[in-house]
Amino acid sequence: MSVIRTPEQELARFRARLAVAGVVAVVCFGLLVARFFYLQVLRYDYYSTRAEDNRISLVPVVPNRGLIVDRNGTVLARNYSAYTLEITPSKVADLEATIEALSALVDIQPKDRKRLRKLMDESKSFESLPIRNRLSDEEVARFIAQRYRFPGVELKARLFRDYPMGSFGSHIIGYIGRINDRDLERIEENEDSANYRGTDHIGKAGLEKSYERELHGTTGFEEVEVDSGGRAVRALRRTPAIPGNNLILTVDLKLQEVVEKAFGNRRGALVAIEPGSGGVLALVSVPTFDPNLFVDGIAPQDWEELNNSPDHPMVNRALNGAYPPGSTFKPFMALAALMSGKRTPSQAISDPGYFDFGGHHFRDDKAGGHGYVDMYRSIVQSCDTYYYRLANDMGIDLIASQLGQFGFGSRTGIDIEGESTGVLPSPEWKRRRFKKPEQQKWFGGETISIGIGQGYNAYTMLQLAHATATVAAGGVMYKPHLVKFIENAKDGEKRVIEPEPIKTIPIRPEHIETIRRAMVGVNREGTGARAFAGAPYAAAGKTGTAQVFSLKGAKYSAKIAERLRDHALFIAFAPADKPTIALAVLALLWALYFAYASYRAAQQHRSVVGHRQLQDGELQPQGSGHIRGAVWSKSRRHERGWRQPMGPNRRLAPGHQWCVAEVGV
Repeated sequence: MSVIRTPEQELARFRARLAVAGVVAVVCFGLLVARFFYLQVLRYDYYSTRAEDNRISLVPVVPNRGLIVDRNGTVLARNYSAYTLEITPSKVADLEATIEALSALVDIQPKDRKRLRKLMDESKSFESLPIRNRLSDEEVARFIAQRYRFPGVELKARLFRDYPMGSFGSHIIGYIGRINDRDLERIEENEDSANYRGTDHIGKAGLEKSYERELHGTTGFEEVEVDSGGRAVRALRRTPAIPGNNLILTVDLKLQEVVEKAFGNRRGALVAIEPGSGGVLALVSVPTFDPNLFVDGIAPQDWEELNNSPDHPMVNRALNGAYPPGSTFKPFMALAALMSGKRTPSQAISDPGYFDFGGHHFRDDKAGGHGYVDMYRSIVQSCDTYYYRLANDMGIDLIASQLGQFGFGSRTGIDIEGESTGVLPSPEWKRRRFKKPEQQKWFGGETISIGIGQGYNAYTMLQLAHATATVAAGGVMYKPHLVKFIENAKDGEKRVIEPEPIKTIPIRPEHIETIRRAMVGVNREGTGARAFAGAPYAAAGKTGTAQVFSLKGAKYSAKIAERLRDHALFIAFAPADKPTIALAVLALLWALYFAYASYRAAQQHRSVVGHRQLQDGELQPQGSGHIRGAVWSKSRRHERGWRQPMGPNRRLAPGHQWCVAEVGV
């Protein structure tokens, strides 16, 4: 039954409903106003920033990496600009399909796909990753025309590192590579994360790594207005990046090339230093490698070839390899004897051709001995017996303390990473080196072999060159360095890397002169005479051999495996009266015929010094610069110079029975 209401009742009900609706509307409007007030007033700063972030993107501006040039201005490391094709995985629906479609426009190799997958494993999904580097102009044009088809794919201009000299000086320069997790940890530890935003590469080896802070520069930022798709519309504001500083080296690239070419396909190392400053003129380790292979990520086949090569081209033999110095150790032993008062220049021995100790026969290289031998003849003729006796008289503790002054067994502090400490033997060193008590004991016989640079002795070519430069500088020891100036890329202002004297060894001038005169005698009448015949300058030097494998009385012949043959060494400084260069040369496995190996090492030194003198304008070029002359034999050891012409099938007398304890590769 329906209720009949009067018009007055209906009007009242309508007014009540209207009032309720009005209240609800006012409440809702009040809530809306309150919300607007909260958003527009209370949270204004927050949401305005968010809105600006949606409209404005902050893009890092990567700085130009600094150049590396040699002392004459030859560019060793530079940058060039090229386009890369990059994918942001989070913005791509089907990655594989996108790559397949892209491959129709640009050349995408399997190695590019493999590198992308590796980068994806190491990076976050929202980061932009390269699928192809260094696109050609034609490829760039094709992609731009089809760009609308590829959301999440961008074309970016990037700077790439280039090493125009290729493998020359690669162990000095090093290389850069993509930043990995280990690099990120190091960057975060140094609180440098903001400065590396947008940077994909970092120094991995050599000077590129040691001077990373100088070379990288300071990252800038650009505020860019973007559309709804995230693409840049216009630039609003820009804080320019500060380019990295340039490195001007002490290294002479032409000298570096002369040395590397002289080695040919042989393994070895050479370090040349300015005695008066510590500046490194050349630092060679052969074989070398091409640093350009590492810039974009080295291909697996290239890495396998370098890593598995028996010649170990990635090893810096000048810094990392520790080798017995052989007879190149004798001038330092003689100087230590003078400094400690154990010998005088005129004090002599009668050499019977051997030295007996504890029932063991330590043989000299010359059957019947060298006769009457003073300090001068001991160096010129490289008399082993003289140094057997000297080592026994001095004792291992005195040898270690005296030779340690010249930096043997210690890092030089050169401005490049990876330097080995070497081994200056001592009872303390042996206790640290070995674990078993019976191995830790020092035996007197071990001291004897130390005197001729064998036994446990093991030093880097840098240490040998450093010690030689110290003698050439009259006992003043400078810290070796590869960088001469750090140049500001903006204003060209140069910051000098000052020569840094480490210390001055208290050596009497007459003692230095004794050693210098004997080392000059080596190249005039001794083991280096043939190599320096006709040289227009006097050089002070010493040849040496390092035994790799014990012959145990057997004859040295061509049947010995190539990698077990003796190593040849040479140290020298020149000109002898006013040295401008000091160096150490290691020629691995040259010594099948001892004399020839020594001759070649000394010959190489002459070519280096000759080039240096020509560069300084002190000499005039004569002829082709090649060294002529026969190789002659005097006795068993290669250090003797040859009395008889050496034929290809000439048999040599047995070598020493002592094995090298520690040898570098």
